[in-house]
Amino acid sequence: MIRACLFALWACLALPLYAAGSDVVATRTITAQLVSAQDGVPTGSAALTAGLFVTLEPGWKTYWRSPGEVGLPPQISWDGSENIRDVVLSYPAPTRFTAFEIENFGYETEVLFPLQLQLERPGAPARLALEATLLVCADICIPETVSLSLDLPAGGGIDAKAAEQIATWMARIPDDGGASGLRLDTVFLDATALVVTAQSDRPLTSPDIFPEQGEYASFGKPEIIVADAGRSVWARLPVLAEGEGGLQITFTDGARAATLNASTFADVPAPRPQASGALIGMLAIALLGGLILNVMPCVLPVLSIKLTSALGAAGQGRARVRAGFLASAAGVIAFFWVLAAIVIAMQASGASFGWGMQFQNPVFLSLMITIIALFAANMAGLFEITLPQGWTTGMARTEARGGWSGDFATGAFAALLATPCSAPFLGTAVTYAMTHGPREVAAIFTALGVGLALPYLLIAARPGWLSRLPKPGPWMVWVKWAMGGLLAATALWLLAVLAAVSGLGLAGALAAILVIGGVVLVWRRAALPVAVAVFAAAMALPLFWPAPTAMAQDDSMWLVFDEAEAMARAEAGEVVFVDVTADWCLTCKANKSLVLDRGAVAEALESVILMRADWTRPSDTILNYLKSHDRYGIPFNMVYGPGAPMGIALPELLTPDAVLNAIMTAQGAVQG
Repeated sequence: MIRACLFALWACLALPLYAAGSDVVATRTITAQLVSAQDGVPTGSAALTAGLFVTLEPGWKTYWRSPGEVGLPPQISWDGSENIRDVVLSYPAPTRFTAFEIENFGYETEVLFPLQLQLERPGAPARLALEATLLVCADICIPETVSLSLDLPAGGGIDAKAAEQIATWMARIPDDGGASGLRLDTVFLDATALVVTAQSDRPLTSPDIFPEQGEYASFGKPEIIVADAGRSVWARLPVLAEGEGGLQITFTDGARAATLNASTFADVPAPRPQASGALIGMLAIALLGGLILNVMPCVLPVLSIKLTSALGAAGQGRARVRAGFLASAAGVIAFFWVLAAIVIAMQASGASFGWGMQFQNPVFLSLMITIIALFAANMAGLFEITLPQGWTTGMARTEARGGWSGDFATGAFAALLATPCSAPFLGTAVTYAMTHGPREVAAIFTALGVGLALPYLLIAARPGWLSRLPKPGPWMVWVKWAMGGLLAATALWLLAVLAAVSGLGLAGALAAILVIGGVVLVWRRAALPVAVAVFAAAMALPLFWPAPTAMAQDDSMWLVFDEAEAMARAEAGEVVFVDVTADWCLTCKANKSLVLDRGAVAEALESVILMRADWTRPSDTILNYLKSHDRYGIPFNMVYGPGAPMGIALPELLTPDAVLNAIMTAQGAVQG
């Protein structure tokens, strides 16, 4: 019933907009409003979908249908309603909160309770008069009662904003395990403890468990252990008060949730698995993901920096080579530590974060373009910066002590340039970090840094390998020219990204500054002031440039992404291929060139609906879509169809078999 209403709501979003909502009622701790997808009763309709939207003041929480050790679920009454035969209140998946060592389940900040309205006279006007009592708790508990009413005349249209809001919260209602891929394995229950094991079709990141057994049952804080590379979970909950009736267990894992009925019980509890397996396994995945990042398309500019470092170190002693490459490795790892600190801070503030999002920022892009352009010109020998005598003396002393600051900066810069890419295993590791606490974030990002720094660490361990390079000679000049050319190509690519993010005007103005600055640098001996002026102008330019206009779809074959429309089309029997991409995502371009635009995959895509979500510029809609599927970076592709109405997620690096199999699975109900 709920799924059918959900698809109906998504289908409604393509219709014209109308307003449908009651007056907002505010109390000491909450504000409440009735919202409806329709501002009237469609002809012949016997059912409507509405929602009770509640916003809570900071620090206050309200309860789920099973509140935990204490508390009360919401109580509603629709006495005084007209043409309303029944109202069914549904509950989105809860979160756990602990107060005074008491475990409770519910919601904070906001929640929308979906309401299914059954009419006595289909198509006739209706009035929903709702009185809701919610127990709201912080340091104290207050029962709040709100009275709301909503008139729905015959006929009318659709409020797309309200329909989308209701559909979003309906998608959070636990399913029966089909779409979420969660299923019970064993259940053991006695007077002291409930022990449950469950399986998941895809790796678990932040599982939680909420058991229900009648009105009086109560369970304590669970001990949860994830095993089998994240695909199984073991949980033990102390029984605080025994219940009566059937046992239901709701599992949540990020955006996924399922309520499963325990029909059979084991005679003995399942043994406790090793608790360290999940994090250790994820650390191994993160290490491998960071290592593979070295051979991704983004590595082109990084390779230039690495090779130049190797050439510069080839004639030095082993101790200096080892120290220099260890400093570069430290720079890589330090960058990931900074990134981890940013993620932890954003998690604490409630802000959203995604892998590679800095490439949506015009100031960051201008900084990268300017630095890379100066590096390229210097590497090609177009200018030499003569530093003041005091600076030269200071740097000479630093070099005598080891000169490691430049090596450290080289490693950090290489790591920074590698972030537009998503490698195999990288998405899994980053998702695990984003959905866990500070300890896991720090550990996972450290492992990613160590993986990316492994080439530096290998040379530090075996500095004698550099002696196999040819002896210094004219060939080194040609190599530096080639490396300068690679960096120049990188700067041009980033200029194209800047044009997509902020418009051709800003990109053209920055290019003009760099060209003029380059000409002046070539003809002036005192290059440092010119370089500083170019850098300052390039940094100031995006700060004062007007905001760009909305991006236009550049390919008529691809529709603009709309998740609701994709799912509605799937319900109607069509297959939809969704591509979340960006101009700064080199892995996305590799997927397109090597898989999507070739052979059997290109032919298969001609017969499906194509939707593109362009994340070149910031978009909360796209970021929330990624988070709802436990992804925090791109590329990301989904295939919807009658055989997979909730979608099939594809791996970061596409293969022809993965795409074709997903399309065939999504077509299943049509082919059947």
